[in-house]
Amino acid sequence: MSRRVLWFVALIVLFFGMALLIAGPGAKAQVVVARSKIKQGARVVDVRTPREYAAGHYAGALNIPLQELERRLSEVGPLTKPVVVYCRSGSRSASAKKILVKAGFKDVTDAGALESLQE
Repeated sequence: MSRRVLWFVALIVLFFGMALLIAGPGAKAQVVVARSKIKQGARVVDVRTPREYAAGHYAGALNIPLQELERRLSEVGPLTKPVVVYCRSGSRSASAKKILVKAGFKDVTDAGALESLQE
């Protein structure tokens, strides 16, 4: 094998290794936790836009777009009820979790992307 090929392979391995470190085992573990909480009755909140929601969503999820979440907190339910939030990529759901925790919700799980929640 030529040195160029070896360097290329090494770079690919390094890239994917870094991607795994960034996502971490915690990302997959959070999905497992989210699924468990949903099975136990957690409120599922989709913080994507209505258009994204209409294109496909987790069964039974409540659609409250991130930009509306603070003024629609009463729709999420009691502060003591577990809540699972998700979006398209995980960015908006991370922000939603911060909003909910700041508002006093005791048990909020960020499931990240919708596709990770679907089995």
